[in-house]
Amino acid sequence: MMGGSGTVLPDLSKACVNGKMKLHFIAIGGAAMHNIAIALHLKGNTVTGSDDEIFEPSESRLRLHGLLPPKPGWYPEKITADTDAVILGMHARENNPELLKALELKCKIFSFPEFLYEQTRNKMRVVVGGSHGKTTITSMIMHVLKKSGVKFDYMVGSQVEGFETMAGLSDESGIAVFEGDEYLASPVDPRPKFHLYKPHIAVISGIAWDHINVFPTFSDYCSQFRKFTDQIEENGALVYYKYDQQVKNIVRHLRGDIKRIPYDTHDHIIKNNETYLVSNTHRYKVAFFGRHNMQNISAALKVCEQLGIAGDDFYNAIQSFTGAKKRLELIHQTMNSSVFIDFAHSPSKLKATIEAVKSQFPGRRLIACIELHTFSSLTKEFLHEYRDTMDRADKKVVFYNPETLRHKRLEMLDTEYIKESFGDSRIIIFNDRKSFKDFLCSGDWNGYNILLMSSGNFSDIDFQEIIDTIR
Repeated sequence: MMGGSGTVLPDLSKACVNGKMKLHFIAIGGAAMHNIAIALHLKGNTVTGSDDEIFEPSESRLRLHGLLPPKPGWYPEKITADTDAVILGMHARENNPELLKALELKCKIFSFPEFLYEQTRNKMRVVVGGSHGKTTITSMIMHVLKKSGVKFDYMVGSQVEGFETMAGLSDESGIAVFEGDEYLASPVDPRPKFHLYKPHIAVISGIAWDHINVFPTFSDYCSQFRKFTDQIEENGALVYYKYDQQVKNIVRHLRGDIKRIPYDTHDHIIKNNETYLVSNTHRYKVAFFGRHNMQNISAALKVCEQLGIAGDDFYNAIQSFTGAKKRLELIHQTMNSSVFIDFAHSPSKLKATIEAVKSQFPGRRLIACIELHTFSSLTKEFLHEYRDTMDRADKKVVFYNPETLRHKRLEMLDTEYIKESFGDSRIIIFNDRKSFKDFLCSGDWNGYNILLMSSGNFSDIDFQEIIDTIR
């Protein structure tokens, strides 16, 4: 049975506890899909999957656990009458032959967020939503819970140190912590993923327009977060950033049974390029920095308090948190220069990340590089949202690959239009990887920090060559 809006899904939580399942993943190579497949395999279920293309690191991880399909493509014969459930990934299409076979056999078909809910419907669910910071907040909560010896299930959008995979499920845990993505659940289910988890504790870090290919207006985008709060379980709680105007509008219309828990920017100081959290008279040195991360840590603290973690335990644990992969990740440093890579791609993330690096290292100049990679960032109508976002950088660089525009069937961009959209005629623009790499490798970056921001990979540029040049 499909899990579209209004459909009553079968309860698989008992099957998970009382017996193992035979599961098939359509489009197993996706970032979330392959991690969930591994988690269910480690739980003792029989897992198979297919995909027409699988890239690293998915390929190596699936191979390690014996789950890599023998060859690419779709194979309907993998789905049989005794298949307990099919999990459908976003990469598949409505006419996918395996999906058609599953429908013919009347198999239970789920998007991965639906399936995660079914696996955790009897647990306390924490769901972290927001246009920015949700991966970091989720990672912080996971780190503290693990350090505190608390068993929990999880799903997060990036690799986190101390966790083998981005998803984990067990029969022993009573808590589930999920990153709540607002993008669509599957090709046949147009609901945002975070509408399907039904949290007991929800988080909204802030709202800034994104995903214009599915939410063409800001009002439409904001309404998804209102619907998210409607899914909070009875007598649940909403943790939210108190100064975000759009979030405040949502909070004013919350149900009366939902507990309101606002948070602010955590008190902190920066000394010798290092950040310390300040709590009462105590200071705690942390590896992360930036005003946006001081807000993220406040959100994580509020959630952990609701889960019974004492303040002292939280602060002692968070000192060893090194961040999630590609979230202001330090990939190289010298005495007077550092190279960071960050997932920032939307205007709000771009501005916050640049300000974070400039504030942390006031004595250094900054070269900030953004790859226009997402549908929104490559759309002419949206580009003006980036105006003034790079103002604090000393050198501003925009990179995009024309092939990406062609793949997404978008109108080509020109240099002057990009400069006008960002509001700065001095921005340096590259549309081929060789010129961009040559620029980074040939410059004298003594006294500069380099910040590389993208949801992609800068067309597979080898950053090690850039790092060797800085040495």
